[in-house]
Amino acid sequence: MRVLHHTFALALVLSASSTGYAQATPDASASAAARTNQRGTVKSITGTTLVIATDAGVQYTVSADAPAKVVVLAPGSTDLKTAEPGTLESISVGDRVLVSGKPGDANAIVALRVIVMRSADIASRNAAQQADWQRRGSGGIVSAVDPGTGSVTIKAGARTVQLVTSPKTIYRRYAPGSVKFEEATASSLQQIMPGDQLRVRGDKSEDGTSITAEEIVSGAFRNVAGTIASIDAASSSVTVKDLATKKNVVVHLTPESDLRNLPEQMATMLAMRNRGGAAGAGGQRPAGGPVPPAPAHAEGAAAPGADGPGAGGPGAGRGMGAGRAGGGDLSQMIARLPSTTLAELKPGAALMIVASQGAPSDPLTAVTVLSGVEPILAATPSGSQPMSLSPWNLGAGGAEAGAGGPQ
Repeated sequence: MRVLHHTFALALVLSASSTGYAQATPDASASAAARTNQRGTVKSITGTTLVIATDAGVQYTVSADAPAKVVVLAPGSTDLKTAEPGTLESISVGDRVLVSGKPGDANAIVALRVIVMRSADIASRNAAQQADWQRRGSGGIVSAVDPGTGSVTIKAGARTVQLVTSPKTIYRRYAPGSVKFEEATASSLQQIMPGDQLRVRGDKSEDGTSITAEEIVSGAFRNVAGTIASIDAASSSVTVKDLATKKNVVVHLTPESDLRNLPEQMATMLAMRNRGGAAGAGGQRPAGGPVPPAPAHAEGAAAPGADGPGAGGPGAGRGMGAGRAGGGDLSQMIARLPSTTLAELKPGAALMIVASQGAPSDPLTAVTVLSGVEPILAATPSGSQPMSLSPWNLGAGGAEAGAGGPQ
């Protein structure tokens, strides 16, 4: 899976910029029919005409002749007072823009103002966020939420960590049935539920038992661990006999699904750690439980999700799991693992899967699929999972990376 997209972050910023513009413009009270706002990526520039594509794939032809005003806004800023004057010549293909103007025929817009976020600035910002997710990102499974104190308790393997939130904490949440970080929406503490998978970016206490949360990304994802009963290449799906429920579960794979293979030696090491007594590589006992990294979409995981979202960036793989193994973060390890394909999977093989689901009756959509896990499942035959494979790529990468942290 490609690393964390910044599309989501930019959409939020440009949306906020659009609001600020409407408030600051004298004729903001003009009827909606006389004004349109469209944000997207610049695809081509010919003279004073721009072609932009929205995140939904709709293209608009923008006439930016005078008196169109061009301003440049730094990534992350939502205050037009901080924007700097720009020119049409300073706009480049790949830049993100918010165009405000008069609608014309056939998706044409006569621009009155163009707010620009330069692609180079976005890349620089995303790289910094990705690095921060990898450095200060953690994650796990939510065990409790206390709205009164604003605290969230997560289990990271065998460890319990308390997240301390504040009014400045940024919340994002995956859309039901979605595996794309750019489709995540602004969220709140109230939407976080026990059982959710969560990634957090912030400063840890010296003993590692608490984190002051600056940004939290959460989602309701289902873990499936078991053996392959059958594979349907035509529908890109795999049927797995879930060890926990003893029932067959159909999981659909998409181009966004991240398939990785765990080498036998690493799988054996993790299995030994889960049994509680084994020493890790180099004679060192692996640090207990998953302590996520950096989302990344951390982001070797270049992602906050791989960390890893996202943000290589929150990472190279979508797996954002929690847990350290041999001193390394499991999600980062996953991002470095060799990719595999549906064609390489065989009936009878063991898999650990993180899947997304909309309504309870909706099919499961694979986010992360990890093969080569026979030793791990043998260590937990009941199907209980001591580790969490996280779904985020919190990193930059892919077409347009998202706001620091978990494509």
